[in-house]
Amino acid sequence: MTSSASSALSASESAVVEAVALGIPAALSDLGRLVRIPGIAWPAFDQTQLERSADAIAELARDTGVFDEVRVLRAHVDDTDEFGQPAVLATRAARGGRPTILLYAHHDVQPPGDDELWSTPPFEPTVRDGRMYGRGAADDKAGVMAHIAALRAVAEVLGDDFDLGVALFIEGEEEYGSRSFARFLRDNADALRADAIVVADSGNLDSRTPGLTVSLRGNARFTLTVRTLEHASHSGMFGGAVPDAMMATVTLLATLWDSDGAVAVEGMISREGQTPDYSEQTLREETGLLEGTSPIGRDDILGRIWNKPAITITGIDATSVAQASNTLLPEVSVVISARVAPGQSAADAYAALEAHLRAHAPFGSELTFADVDLGDGFLVDTSGWAVEMTRGAMADGYGADPVDLGVGGSIPFIADLVREFPGAQILVTGVEDPHSRAHSPNESLHLETFRNAVRTEALLLARMNGRDAAS
Repeated sequence: MTSSASSALSASESAVVEAVALGIPAALSDLGRLVRIPGIAWPAFDQTQLERSADAIAELARDTGVFDEVRVLRAHVDDTDEFGQPAVLATRAARGGRPTILLYAHHDVQPPGDDELWSTPPFEPTVRDGRMYGRGAADDKAGVMAHIAALRAVAEVLGDDFDLGVALFIEGEEEYGSRSFARFLRDNADALRADAIVVADSGNLDSRTPGLTVSLRGNARFTLTVRTLEHASHSGMFGGAVPDAMMATVTLLATLWDSDGAVAVEGMISREGQTPDYSEQTLREETGLLEGTSPIGRDDILGRIWNKPAITITGIDATSVAQASNTLLPEVSVVISARVAPGQSAADAYAALEAHLRAHAPFGSELTFADVDLGDGFLVDTSGWAVEMTRGAMADGYGADPVDLGVGGSIPFIADLVREFPGAQILVTGVEDPHSRAHSPNESLHLETFRNAVRTEALLLARMNGRDAAS
């Protein structure tokens, strides 16, 4: 964790902050228009909505007057003839020896889920109690609009003195696995190359305290099928002698955790790292943990989320309750989603998981592994000038010292950015707070956090504009 005292603003920085304040109503109006577009990259949904979303963002980028070129592009998915979803790429060349910054966000959103679980329609932006509700209002159309609003303010104040190079990359399939991301980077490497990269797809410690994400867990997701029988049989006639697939699956999955609920897979490692104070009561308030249900794991709570592995069963194929009969199931499939501690490769973690499951398969059950999806975690080098400049902008933008955060979730494409642009400093920021409920019903954006995030980014751009790229 690092403390960055707020500094006195220069005259031009004060003007930028004022321009941000005046521009927030327009930014929120534009955000509302984006939220109304149900751009979901899953094939089951209307893909033309992603085209609408990309076109709308491209128009917003053009209207800033900042960019030399704005394009909507697609890249191939590696090893296929398939194209990925539309992305927006806007570029302006640096002038006067200034550095270049790449601003990333994504415009696709998660499926809304059950509409009945939403207090208001998921694609109808609704403001109440200081928050905007709607799918994508936080994750990550707010990130898109934070970039646009910050650019508007800086361009308005600096005018012809705005010499910073800027690349704006708004992806269209992050929620669907960023399948064409690596190819997009390769195809557009010259346009995307930058001294610093802002990934606006994370969160903050709370609605008042800004966070710079310095570590992310990786992920290892796969489908496990457990098979014990060639065909279904009568549970009354053979139960007690024949293990069905559900019994074997439940028995096997239970070996993944110890009695405290901590991961019990040999070879999945933890990382040591400092974490801020965070109480069990805060955990309960932010997650909706029931009063009689205890947290799982050991040691400090944020350490469990940021620095240790986790395993969740996110899906299961078996007979539904409505279709239940007195039958021994021949096979059951589950989706296992593991979060991998920063510093361990996802491949090594998956290998440990597969070895554990094979070694603990009960009753000689037949196991099949499929649909393996791996993404490495991320540890930020915090020694660079851009990191310190970002911390200072956060302190001034929020009026509170920033906190270095770990995040329990994963952003696997960051490993692609590091590989393609090894010289760039990567800054993972965001506009979410712990009550945003990204991916869940009633997703929302805290409006004051959004204002502070835009102010922070605008100050960062203004300060980078005054820096020599070679220094």
